[in-house]
Amino acid sequence: MKQVFGGGGAGEESGGLFGMTMEHVFSEVWSRDTLSDRERRLLLLGLLVGEGLDDVIELHLDTALRAGELTPDELRETVVFLTLYAGWPRAAKLSGQVEELIARHTGT
Repeated sequence: MKQVFGGGGAGEESGGLFGMTMEHVFSEVWSRDTLSDRERRLLLLGLLVGEGLDDVIELHLDTALRAGELTPDELRETVVFLTLYAGWPRAAKLSGQVEELIARHTGT
């Protein structure tokens, strides 16, 4: 979980349903060799945008940028691509999130 989220941010509660789910997701699914973390992140971003899960999207955008999985230009291109599949309203929200995040990371 720390590797996927860059040291936290996703909640690190243990035990119960949340703990069991996180253990499975991060020890068994994200650790598989066939897809890279970058590829998984892109797939997940597409799903999250399609479902309108904006709070979780921001966490994954931030982690992708900090971890070097996606560059600012690649994040912007993701917005362009998803606009056609998720619709303009969701892509407009994503675009705002991406630009705000890039500004925070680059100081512009």
